Amino acid sequence: MTVEKKGLMVYGPSVWELANTAAKYVDRILKGAKPGDLPVEQPTKFELVINVRAAKALGLTIPPPLLLRADRVIE
Repeated sequence: MTVEKKGLMVYGPSVWELANTAAKYVDRILKGAKPGDLPVEQPTKFELVINVRAAKALGLTIPPPLLLRADRVIE
């Protein structure tokens, strides 16, 4: 379940960064690198996404400071 559908909030790695990193791995492998020789990379950017619609449906109020810290707010 994603936050866009019905979730309340999520804090996790940036999907864009994960896709970008995967593309870099594919590029290196297609250029001849051995997958076992590639370094393991951990995510470095995390996102906080809050679904205000879901909060209202549950009767919850999200504090304004938390909304200000969110990377994305779904209204």
